[in-house]
Amino acid sequence: MRFEEQLLDHLPRLRRFAHALARNAADADDLLQASVERALLRREQWEPGTRLDSWMYRLMRNLWIDTVRAETRRGETFVPPDAGEAVGAAGNQEAVVELGKVGAAMRTLPPDQREALALVVIEGFAYREAAEILDVPIGTLTSRLVRGREALMAKLGEAA
Repeated sequence: MRFEEQLLDHLPRLRRFAHALARNAADADDLLQASVERALLRREQWEPGTRLDSWMYRLMRNLWIDTVRAETRRGETFVPPDAGEAVGAAGNQEAVVELGKVGAAMRTLPPDQREALALVVIEGFAYREAAEILDVPIGTLTSRLVRGREALMAKLGEAA
């Protein structure tokens, strides 16, 4: 399978990860677009036979870190919008409301916890793979997951 075809297969998962990082739809879409563009320009850096998805997650995460640092240097901050975006299928309003609460709670977590939860809980990566993507020891990833899950459950408990 060609590089471009493999990249297309990963777009839905990459989009979810972009939303977990950026916390709002416009920034997430920009991040996804920039990540795909960078991947296409730097495709020779990817080693065939290795996992393209892991390479893309790392590329996207690094691009996001660069973006946040640049914005911080300009004196701007990212503030999530008051109204969360609607997530879920039409016709199942209870599920939409619950997913919206989870999304809103995720956006309040610190970036390190949000990244860990997005990779392990949402994207289904094994702890070792997620630790490699985030470039942290597995113990650090585990700690972030525990703190993130606790904070998420506390926030969801408050919303009930």
